[in-house]
Amino acid sequence: MMIEVMKSKLHCVTVTEANLNYMGSITIDEDLMDAANLIAGEKVQVLDNNNGERFETYIIKGERGSGCICLNGAAARRVQVGDVVIIISYAHMDFEEAKTFTPTVVFPKEGNRL
Repeated sequence: MMIEVMKSKLHCVTVTEANLNYMGSITIDEDLMDAANLIAGEKVQVLDNNNGERFETYIIKGERGSGCICLNGAAARRVQVGDVVIIISYAHMDFEEAKTFTPTVVFPKEGNRL
């Protein structure tokens, strides 16, 4: 049996931009992506602590070291710059493997710094 479990989480990062006139996605600083074991194109769930919004999108690489967390396209309407969000990715794995799997969880500091 395969189940879906949390693979990676960026816990409490701050939205730095919201760009309605972009095709869609979430731009994440490449340093944060590396730390959280995330890759470009990966599907993520975004949870906004400020307004309760929950939605899915995919990742594009942001400038390394920039601290960028930018919601693009339609998702830009669901956040405000300054909102604190949690970004979670999931993986499908065998039930037995999932019992021992340890997800990567990153707690960035102010300015979305590691």
